[in-house]
Amino acid sequence: MTNTEWSAVDRYLVDTLVEDADSDVLEANAAAGLPAIDVSPAQAKFLHLIARSMQARRVLEIGTLGGYSTLWLARAVGPHGQVVTMEYEPNHAEVARENLDRKGVGAWVDIRVGAALDSLPALELEVPQPFDLVFIDADKVNNANYVRWALRLTKPGSVIIVDNVVRGGRITDGQSDDAAVRASREVLELMGSEPRLDATALQTVGAKGWDGFAYAVVID
Repeated sequence: MTNTEWSAVDRYLVDTLVEDADSDVLEANAAAGLPAIDVSPAQAKFLHLIARSMQARRVLEIGTLGGYSTLWLARAVGPHGQVVTMEYEPNHAEVARENLDRKGVGAWVDIRVGAALDSLPALELEVPQPFDLVFIDADKVNNANYVRWALRLTKPGSVIIVDNVVRGGRITDGQSDDAAVRASREVLELMGSEPRLDATALQTVGAKGWDGFAYAVVID
């Protein structure tokens, strides 16, 4: 199959199963000049259903972009929950805030602007309640560091998801000079060897091409 066929299948699945794909959010992101690297509508609803199925009330997201995945996670936690999301680029965070407020979930979302590796220690100092779900979709070279931080901010039974770990199949190249590929191998090896995690990873194809995500449950 080709990318065109994968995208056609994605369109069918979204039209059939995703009642409101919030295309206006993606359009607002594009109009603001944000890169088109949001999760797909099918992936966004998948995140939403994971959060709902585990009755998550506290979600940590690393990598907000324009708030598309944030929106779906916020709907999952509802008005009695909270999403803390971290975004490096102030302009991206501003667009996300506008999108989330327009969609009526802004009060449930705390956007932290700045480098996540600066924001995470500050968050820990607040002694927050453990997060039920952590979604990592930011600069790939720091994925392993983000997982280590996620372990400090979660509890047994929490879920950690890392996006974009397959890199178009290049993940098998142990000699790659691509920093994102090397970082993806590092985070997968960390998740596979960390005794506090029980992890797997799945390949995906669709409108976003050939990629995949890692999924882990905190067990200790």
